[in-house]
This record gives sequence, C-alpha cells and structure tokens, in this order.
Amino acid sequence: MSMYRAHVLVCKGTGCTASGAPSVFSAFKEELAKRKLDSEIMLVETGCHGMCEMGPIVVIYPEGAFYCRVTAEDVPEIVEEHLYKGRIVERLLYTVPTDMTKVPHYKDIPFYSKQHRIVLKNCGYINPDHIEEYIARDGYQALAKALTQMTPEEVLEEVKRSGLRGRGGAGFPTGLKWEFARKAAGDKKYIICNADEGDPGAFMDRSVLEGDPHAVIEGMLLGAYAIGADEGYIYCRAEYPLAIKRLKNAIKQAEEYGLLGDNIMNTGFSFHLHIKEGAGAFVCGEETALMASIEGKRGMPRPRPPFPAQAGLWGKPTNINNVETWANVPQIILNGADWYSSIGTESSKGTKVFALTGKVKNTGLIEVPMGITIREIVFELGGGILGDKEFKAVQIGGPSGGCLTKDHLDLPVDYESLTGAGAIMGSGGLVVMDEDTCMVDVAKFFLEFTQRESCGKCVPCREGTKQMLLLLEKITNGEGTMEDLNTLEELAHMVRRMSLCGLGQTAPNPVLTTLKYFRHEYEAHIRDKKCPAKVCTALITYNIESEKCRRCGLCAKNCPVNCISGDRQTPYEIDQERCIKCGSCLEVCPFNAVYKD
Repeated sequence: MSMYRAHVLVCKGTGCTASGAPSVFSAFKEELAKRKLDSEIMLVETGCHGMCEMGPIVVIYPEGAFYCRVTAEDVPEIVEEHLYKGRIVERLLYTVPTDMTKVPHYKDIPFYSKQHRIVLKNCGYINPDHIEEYIARDGYQALAKALTQMTPEEVLEEVKRSGLRGRGGAGFPTGLKWEFARKAAGDKKYIICNADEGDPGAFMDRSVLEGDPHAVIEGMLLGAYAIGADEGYIYCRAEYPLAIKRLKNAIKQAEEYGLLGDNIMNTGFSFHLHIKEGAGAFVCGEETALMASIEGKRGMPRPRPPFPAQAGLWGKPTNINNVETWANVPQIILNGADWYSSIGTESSKGTKVFALTGKVKNTGLIEVPMGITIREIVFELGGGILGDKEFKAVQIGGPSGGCLTKDHLDLPVDYESLTGAGAIMGSGGLVVMDEDTCMVDVAKFFLEFTQRESCGKCVPCREGTKQMLLLLEKITNGEGTMEDLNTLEELAHMVRRMSLCGLGQTAPNPVLTTLKYFRHEYEAHIRDKKCPAKVCTALITYNIESEKCRRCGLCAKNCPVNCISGDRQTPYEIDQERCIKCGSCLEVCPFNAVYKD
C-alpha cells in the first residue's frame, strides 16, 4: 500500500460541479502525472463541504489549506507552489468579508466556527464512491456493535434515550416512532428513507446522499434491525442524479462486503435495500403519498389512521424517516445516547442541518447544535447581509414554514421556540431576506409553490390555496381592499385546520406569519397603492432624475419598447403609459440617474 505525503481533496458535489469542479479535478490529475507526483500525492473527489458559493473548493492535507473558486488554470500554480515548494497560494484562500483577512486553514474559517458536524462529519472528507474510506472513519462499526453486542430492543431504547427527533419537519420522537412499528403485528415490515426533498432553496438531503451515502444506509440497517424489517426503500427524486448514482454504487459495494443482503456479518440478520426514483412531486414528501408512489399509484395522501406503523407500504407495518434522521443513527449507537443528548437543548437534542440561502454573504450547508440563535447563524456563520444592508426577515421551514423578523434574531433554534413564534423547523431551509424584500411578494411566492404542488385531492387545500393566491395577486397588483385582508386570514386558518395532509395544513404559514409581523406592508399595498420595498411591478414606476442624467442615451438604446425619449440637448424621460417596467434602464445607467418610485 502506497503512503502519500499529501492529499488533494476536490469537492465534486452538485454545487461545485456546476461551478467547474470536473475540469479542476482533471487538471490536477494531468498536472500531477506530468510532474510525476501522482505516486506521492493522492487526488480525492469528495462530496459537499458546505460553503457552496465558494466553489469549486480544493482542500489540501496535512495542512488543511482551503482554496476556493479554483479554476483549471489555477491548478499548475497550486501544484508548483504548494505541492512542490510547500508555499500556500494566498490569492486563492478564503477572505473574511468583514475585515478582508485571508484564512489559510479550513478549521479557522468563521463559517465553520460554530458548526458541530455529526451528520456532515464525512461530507467533504471522504470519497463517497469508496466504501473503504467510510469504513476507515468508523463506518459500519455501529452496525457491528448492534448486531454482535445489542438486542433489537436495546438499539431501540438507545435511540429513544438519545432524544433524536425526526428531522423531516414534524419533529416526532424517532425512537417512539420505531417502537410503534416494532410492536405492530405482521410477518413483513418495511422501512423507508424519505429523500424527496422539494423545498425551494433546500439541498440538505441531496448533499448528504452525495457526500456520505453509507451513513444513511447504515442508519437504515440499524433501524431495520431494531424494528424487525427485512426490506427497505430510499425514495429519492429523480432530479438528484448524482445522489442516485452514488447511492446505487454504495448499495452495490455494501452488498459485496456482506453488509447488505442475506445473513449480514453471519448474524442471521438480513436486509435488502432498493431505490425508488420519484417524479418530483412535492406532495410525495408526505408519508402516505410517498408510499402510494412506491406502490406505483398516483402520489396522493390518504386519511390517517391507520398510520404507516400499522398499515403502510402494501398494507404492512412501515417506518419512514428522512435522510438526516437516518444519518444520525450510526453516531448515536456508536457513541451512546448520553453523548448525543448532551448536545442541543432540553427538548431538542443534537444538531440540525440547514441550507442557508438568500441575502447573506456566506450561503451553503451548515450543521449547528440545537439552541443556537438565528443571529449567530445569520451574522456569524452567514457573515451578515449582502451589501451590509438591513436584515429584514428569515423564512425558516421552507414553504411550510414562516417568516420571522429582527425581533426574533435571538430566538433559539429549537422545535418549541420556532413553533411558538409561528414558524416550524421544517426539513431545514433557511432563507435570509434584506430591506429590499417585499414580504407580501414572499408570501405569494411560497403560496404559488404550494398551490401548484397540491395534489388536489381535498377541497380545502385545492380550492383554499387557490383563493388565497388570487387575493395575494389582487393585493400585489394594487387592487386589494382591507376586507381582502380579513378574508385572506380567515381562509388561511380554514385551510390549515381542514386540509387532509401536511402540505395543506402548513401552506398558510408564510401568509399568516407575514400578516402577523408585516401587516403594515400589506396595508401599504392596499391603502397607499405602494410597495415599500419597490418590488411589486404594478405598484412601482421608473423615472429619470434630470440633474443626474448625462444624456448618454444608454437607457433609450436598451429599452425593449422604445418608451424613453431624449437627446444630447434634452434630458431623457420615460413614457409611463408605454413602460413595461422591465428595469433595463435602471440596470444600464452608469450615473444612477434612473430610480424606482
């Protein structure tokens, strides 16, 4: 076995791949071979490091040097300077936005400072296509411990004592859910991994499956052992081709190693795992709709009871958890329930993975201990608001969640605190908004999504969300009345109370929280016919300030409807009757003479 003096880790998760990581990886391979360094330097492709906007990311060990936004053209310099001469290439290091200092080492970057990586412990460190690298990081040790030293009941009790709650959104105690399935009568039981991640801006599950698929498989094996299941499914949306590719490879390797299939580790325990590719329907994230899809039916929810634990997939007792929940399980069994429950808060144990997006300087994937505040996430890990603008709100929990204000910045992120404020943890989407965000438009955006994704089975969701959306469109078009606000609120409560499944029951959350915390913006749209954030097209006008206009004519040249007139002698003006409010004039004016009103 060769010993390498250095390891070059190139992120090839979806984010970095989209930024050009494959060409960076190929350039390293070519350059190392050309310099005859390929026998002493190991080149590794990894999953997501989390700091997606800085991709492609290259990390070099043993130093832990973190290079960001690397291009294929940068590779010869990195090989020459760092790998050949031992000198850090400073221009490619991460720069802290607040003081513009260069940070050479991975561990010192503020984005990672308050993270506690349990689910993401291997993401960015190992090659997810090599089972040997997972095993080298204690992979499948928890399975070996469970099968040789613990009974199924002891595994279940350990998960119960850990306080792990479902990370898919509802936060139901995982061990208790397992117990229901274990106690259910039946000679055949199933377990399912819900990887149907459909929230706008969410990529937590995708990144785990791409970067550490064996952690999910091992978690499912432990769950199957505890519950008494011998067969399982990973339900993953087909829009995640890289995740599916790596899952298929991981399952194949686990079977070859005797870690999946019949008589695992010669213990008599057998478990077979399949992948079901979903068509991308958001409603299939709901348990009963997901199972219907696996069975080949249209993905539509059904009334409960019976719950999946009693009658699930093909009428058999079934347990469903999401990707993040399953990935926690091996670490709980390996390190113990006391270790896990020491992290987080009294009622919300462990960590939570979030997709941090929106108007924040550091976007990406983070894993933080429960109880951390929104302020710490946004201003310490996230680096603050883009352009140093004012923080306005954060949408937490995706389309099913709610908008929280600057008054909630010191709110601890745990299940009870978020629910009390009108939001939910959700699966982990966290969208940051600044002063230029219209909260009425935000509510409309999320409701458009949930209304479009409704399966249409129940009237409250199908018709209620449609009528809510029509009211929001009326308000953003400047045609709303104060009576519409009351109707909108009544509809929202009715839809939440009467819908069949979680999609409809949570669809009104963005509307209700924005009405609660930003009602003045709704009233401005109605009473003043103005959008305070200057976002809603029907309520804004574009104008040219004559004192600033240098009469260059760029605005007129770029206007698609020729509604701007003027010349070298006359300041340019916009014909408001003909203006389609596309904003082209504002974008091209070099003198800031064009403004929105």
